[in-house]
Amino acid sequence: MNTMTISEPPRQTPVIHTTDVLVVGSGPGGLAAALAAARCGVAVTLLERFGCFGGNITVVGVEGFAWYRHEATLEAGGIGREFEDRAKAMGLATPESQSLSYELDSEGFKLVADRLVEEAGIHPMLHRQFVAPIMEGNAIRGVIVESKAGREAILAARVIDATGDADVAHRAGAPTRKTPVEDMQAASVMFHLAGVDKAAFLEGVRADPQTYADWSSGEWQVETEGKEDAMFSPFLGKPFRKAIADGVIPPHLNTIGGTWGAVHDTGEMTYMNLVHLAGCDGTDPDSLTHFEMEGRRQAMHAIDALRRYTPGCAAARLRNFGMSIGIRDTRKLDAVYNMTEQDVRGQARFEDSIGIYPEFIDGYGILILPTTGRYMHIPYRSLLPKSVENLIVAGRATGGDRVAHAATRNMACCAVTGQGAGVAAALSVRHGCALDAVNMATLQGEIRRQGVRID
Repeated sequence: MNTMTISEPPRQTPVIHTTDVLVVGSGPGGLAAALAAARCGVAVTLLERFGCFGGNITVVGVEGFAWYRHEATLEAGGIGREFEDRAKAMGLATPESQSLSYELDSEGFKLVADRLVEEAGIHPMLHRQFVAPIMEGNAIRGVIVESKAGREAILAARVIDATGDADVAHRAGAPTRKTPVEDMQAASVMFHLAGVDKAAFLEGVRADPQTYADWSSGEWQVETEGKEDAMFSPFLGKPFRKAIADGVIPPHLNTIGGTWGAVHDTGEMTYMNLVHLAGCDGTDPDSLTHFEMEGRRQAMHAIDALRRYTPGCAAARLRNFGMSIGIRDTRKLDAVYNMTEQDVRGQARFEDSIGIYPEFIDGYGILILPTTGRYMHIPYRSLLPKSVENLIVAGRATGGDRVAHAATRNMACCAVTGQGAGVAAALSVRHGCALDAVNMATLQGEIRRQGVRID
């Protein structure tokens, strides 16, 4: 490891903006947080390193926002459901193949997010990368960013870390936990196809329907509750096993396989979640570089196998990749309360609930779908760092153990924590109190007013 260092000269960094609430990261958690805070009447700024809002939806290309939804599923509603409803109203969503939800158009959602941000009066700041927190003692006062404009400072009364990797919390000195690389959930490069014969493809699906039980027929073994096993899944595994047997795909690429998203009349097949990259560390740029390139390489192997062995795909071709690799698992906050496996499996109830989330667990070899009406509470304390003032965390980096993370990392749950964090930050500013001193009845009342079910 290179231990050389250089000394940088002292410099004065210009303060270019001041706000009440600064949200760092604009994925489902950050976008929901910014909207919720703005709807409480405070000044809100939304900071994003890419050129669009939406994070996992728009940058990565994950279009299945609520693919867990079934007839008995109970959900929080709120801004997460608004994402889906607005996309539908704008003609930018498609019925999802395995659930009672709509799949969000990853490109079109950029427009949905733009409109939501503009309507709420949020100050947008795209193309700026968070670099460091601005600290006074143990209190965060804003952040340093870098961009084409150079190094700049943004000051804020409250900061919401919605980076997904707890970047702000970690660099501010809050305790965090990072999953060992060998235990991290695999990363994925998402891609979309063109040139698919929709009728022929769907006829092939009807002729050989796959279920969730088929997930355990190849490289993976997936724990379910049994009730999932006979349910339809848009699963693709056989084409890739056949391709390996015929020498089309190298034998070591036996993790290629997964789900397709929506098939359009235009011949597009979107949200191809087929590439799973174990050992990718989303906090290490060298690891990200390697796996971005490796993921694209594996995607082309997958397309080759689809052309050869899948009905309707003989003329399929790559339409596009997501702008960035999809990361499921890195750092998490060591929060005032860390959710547990028992919480997410056992319908946990908390007095400081900021929203409910159905019993949906997806990760670490577990898949439990919410078909029985069971749900849990999300506690406010799981968003709070132990040792940094003026900071709250939203999205997949909230506090919890590995199985809890397999539930709370999902985009709709990120929106629940984001909305709760946004309301809390706004009330903290308005009432001049610390985030851990926000009146719980007031917080829950405003969250309910914004349309969220919390109990």
